[in-house]
Parts: sequence; structure tokens; C-alpha cells
Amino acid sequence: MRKYLLASGLALSLIACGENGKDTDTAQADENQENAQEQVQEPTEVPDPIEAESSDKYSYEMVVEDLDIPWGFTFLPDGSMLITEKKGEIIHFKDGNKTKIQGAPDVYDRGQGGLLDVVLHPDYQSNGWIYLTYSSKEGEGEGGNTALMRAKLEGERLTNKEVLYKATPNTTKGQHFGSRIAFDKNGHLFFSAGERGARDVNPQDITRDNGKVYRLNDDGSVPSDNPFVGEEDAVEAIYSYGHRNPQGMILNPETGEIWVHEHGPKGGDEINVVKKGANYGWPIVTYGENYDGTSITDERSKPEFEDPIFYWLPSIAPSGFAYVSSDKFPELQGNLLVGSLKFQYLELLELEGKKISKRTKLLEDSGRIRDVRQGPDGNIYVAIEGEGIAKLTINQ
Repeated sequence: MRKYLLASGLALSLIACGENGKDTDTAQADENQENAQEQVQEPTEVPDPIEAESSDKYSYEMVVEDLDIPWGFTFLPDGSMLITEKKGEIIHFKDGNKTKIQGAPDVYDRGQGGLLDVVLHPDYQSNGWIYLTYSSKEGEGEGGNTALMRAKLEGERLTNKEVLYKATPNTTKGQHFGSRIAFDKNGHLFFSAGERGARDVNPQDITRDNGKVYRLNDDGSVPSDNPFVGEEDAVEAIYSYGHRNPQGMILNPETGEIWVHEHGPKGGDEINVVKKGANYGWPIVTYGENYDGTSITDERSKPEFEDPIFYWLPSIAPSGFAYVSSDKFPELQGNLLVGSLKFQYLELLELEGKKISKRTKLLEDSGRIRDVRQGPDGNIYVAIEGEGIAKLTINQ
């Protein structure tokens, strides 16, 4: 697919997003609103937005208490948890105790930046690799940008640390770092980096980082069949582009595809199926608008861009993404769960193929839900800002 570079006339100012309310950027508005086998490129029918229903069927019980902003978490083979705190700490929760892991990467803790996602290699029990994304100050220039690291856990310390990717350039802006990680069925590693508030510069330019979904081999090398390998000046790690700020990423086990959801501006949060070389159009096409109500563009869809399979209106500020397969929740099986930062609930999205047929709000008023995961025990766990990690329960 050829690259689509933004014309200089697209210069509407971005009102940036600041997720934790501690950034002095103008970012608060956004957040308060915020295999990979080659597929046949079929046109997507974009459905109209759906109103969300409410359910009081579920509640939760706290498992890990007294966390600040638990951005991501994963489970070790012994059932214990690794939890990333945005401020830069990795917490190991085991047998009811929290231990701070030594050797965490140095993070650029600003706005939405900090220590972000954490996942295990699919063959972790054999190779011991843990993968982290975070905002890094490494490299030239003030500020930071999204980085990907792998490391091993020995005792309560990270060792064998390797930075596999570091987006450039650094910037002091506090918004749109991404970033989630997922492995496909072929062992490729996908991760996202938001457009860092430079909407008219980064997402449509494949010679630049940011506003992209990347695909790497598990050692950080670039697969030879990535879409832009060999293209002059292209960032060869790019798998898809034209993204705004993906903060949810999963492998759909039924289709073998990587799916992301991403923050739109005011309106227009999206779910996208990641396709090789595809351009998702931001900001040339969008279902959202500027925060003052003015138009970003009149275009919602164009043939050269990949359409979302779903979008939210109003925006829910989605973060965290899970596909439910657990026998403990048969009524949720085959469906999706998404955390809402803005409205502070867990959203159930019922799937019919690639169509969202129903939205249901669970755990309303529980707090800003930052991540959601299905545990190896079949339970559903959610990370709640200012609280900790909670386990989904069914009301009797």
C-alpha cells in the first residue's frame, strides 16, 4: 500500500489528552472524553453506534489493594502477578504480599507516559522472557517516546534487559504514547505507539514513528515479510499506520487476527482489525471532532483507508482489552471486555463474527478501569486506578 502523507493544509490544532490529571498539558480533555496471518482485504461495514445497557449482575472483590495507577498486569506460571505502576514501579504480588521488583526501566513519567504494558512470551516457561512498554528518555532531545524492552526475572530483579525498539523523536508532550503488546499465533510480537499529539505529522508518514502498530520477531528483529521492508526511508517495523492512540490490543483466538481499540478525539473511539500495510486514516478520516465542537474533517471513510469494525459515540476512553474464553463465565464466552476510563465501568461487547451486536455496562462507578485480563484460573481481573486489581464476581 502506498503511503498517504498529510497535506500541510491539515493544521487544525490538537487538544491533547492527559489521562491521569497530573499533566499540565492541555491534555485533560481527551482522557476525560480517552497471524498476524495476512488477511484478505475485505471492505468493512461500519455499524451505527449502539447505546449501552446496564447490568447489575456482576460485582468485584479486591485482590491487590493500594495501587496508584496499575497500567498493566500479567500472570506468572505460579499464579502470581506482575503489575506495572505508571510511575515506574513493577510490583510482584504473590501469596498476598507485594514486592517491588528491582531493575525496572527508567521511565519518562509525564501525562500519559510512564511504565505501560507487560506481557509474557508465549513460551515463557522455556525462555523466561518478559516484555514491557514504557515511555523512555533514551536518545536525543528533551522528553521521551515509547520503547519496548524484554527482560528476565531472577528472584525479585529484572536481568538480561534488552531494549528492542525505541520510537523517535523524543518530545515533551504528555499524550498518546499507546501502548499495548500482543503476540500472534506465529510468535510475532505486536505493539502500539500513539501519535504523540503530532496528528498532522506522524500517523500518515511511514518514514516516521508514532501513530503505528509495529510487528517484530520476539528478539526485536524485523520480519522479512513486514509490509514496508525494503521501501526507501520506511520504518520497517511498521505493520499498520494511521492510528491515533491504541491502548487495547488482543489476539482474537477465533480469527487469529490482532485487534486494537484506540482513543478517538471527541467521539470516535474505534475498534480496528489490524491488517498488513493498512492505513486507518487518522486524521484524514474520523468519526470524532475537535473538543470545541469544530470539525477535524468531513470525511468518515475513504476507499484507501481501513474502516473500524465499531466506534463509540460518545467516547468512553477505552483502556485494556480481553477476549473471554473462560468456562467460569459461559455467558461472557466469545465476547469482549473493555475498560472505560471516562465513565468508570467495565464494558461488555457481544460479538457476532466481527460485528458488535450489544453493549452492556458492568461494574458501574467502580473507578477508572485501566486494564482487564482473563487469568489462568479462568477468572476475570480488572485494574482500577487508585484501588488495585479486582476479581469479577457474580451477584447471587
